[in-house]
Amino acid sequence: MAEEVILTKEGKEELEKRLEYLKVEKRAEITERIKTAREFGDLSENAEYDAAKNEQAMIEGEILEIENKLKYAVIIKDGAKKGTVSLGSKVDFVDEETKELLTYEIVGTTEADVEQGRISNESPIGNALLGHKAGDTINVSVPAGIVTITVKKVY
Repeated sequence: MAEEVILTKEGKEELEKRLEYLKVEKRAEITERIKTAREFGDLSENAEYDAAKNEQAMIEGEILEIENKLKYAVIIKDGAKKGTVSLGSKVDFVDEETKELLTYEIVGTTEADVEQGRISNESPIGNALLGHKAGDTINVSVPAGIVTITVKKVY
């Protein structure tokens, strides 16, 4: 059995939209490019044909990957359970060294995007936050050393 893929409702919807786009639009587009490239003649020396076939393989691979993720998707509920950090929680915390206030949503690895304020439950900080409440201070081992953070708000 394959490993479950943890997704938010929005993350699942984004994957479904991407899958639909790839199946309907990109497949038709690449099929047309292959057809046009074939018309150029000798396929053994046809760079356009080779490029189109390579792109087709990448698209088909992405389609299979998304279908597999959706097949094993486990949808997490938004928000915390009674103020405790869990998957789907948004957390405000302070880095005690820099005094910087950070806000992140805890999501599965598929949706993690630090620039969008989403960290994985498997990342050092995401994992360390799980199960904690506002007011808790946590020492987290990260690649740069030990970081001390204090949870300010869980929502």
